[in-house]
Amino acid sequence: MKIEIWSDVMCPFCYIGKRRFENALQHFTHKNDVEIEWKSFQLNPNLKTDPAINITQYLADVKGWTTEYAQQLNDRVTEMAAGEGLTYDFEKAVVANSFDAHRLAHLAKKHGLGDQAEEALFKAYFTEGKNIADHGDLTELGMSIGLEENEIKHTLESDTYAGDVKHDIAEAGYLGISGVPFFVMNGKYAVSGAQMVPVFLETLEKSYSEWQKEKPTLTVIEGDSCSTDGNC
Repeated sequence: MKIEIWSDVMCPFCYIGKRRFENALQHFTHKNDVEIEWKSFQLNPNLKTDPAINITQYLADVKGWTTEYAQQLNDRVTEMAAGEGLTYDFEKAVVANSFDAHRLAHLAKKHGLGDQAEEALFKAYFTEGKNIADHGDLTELGMSIGLEENEIKHTLESDTYAGDVKHDIAEAGYLGISGVPFFVMNGKYAVSGAQMVPVFLETLEKSYSEWQKEKPTLTVIEGDSCSTDGNC
């Protein structure tokens, strides 16, 4: 059963939602029958990368909040993340456009490392204070999950996978997705936001039950044939 997850690297609830979904999956009896595909989404596609800006001040300026209020919200999200075993350090977070990070994630997906890339990107942004728009940081990150250095550099120095990122974002728009994280299970049921584990688990069970019923089955009429073990 396919599960598609739209997220943005710089979305704090996406990392929390990832962890809660993973916890639900651990309690799901049929977890080995699940295929997960990460999809790109940009909360602010026009964001200009600027490592000199403090993320709390940036949020206050963009949202029209006071710095104190922005700090309170960051503190609350940090506490929420800690409840899921995650460490957020907004003091180190770098204001950066996530487009190239999404392109790297698509490269990783090509090699079956999509989930590893998402985890590494989230940790880089929220915990380690890495610049997710910096090609040097992204190259190191890609290599840390097993990608080849030259392929990473070629991807980042070109427009490779730019079309894939834009396609994911366009698909989100077609589906009416305006916020992330957004989980689509079996193309039928959606979970919006960093819901609690029981919500994910209930939706997994419902989606899987329907998926099983919909799976095509073959009625085989046996005849003379050759098999892969060499028997004819």
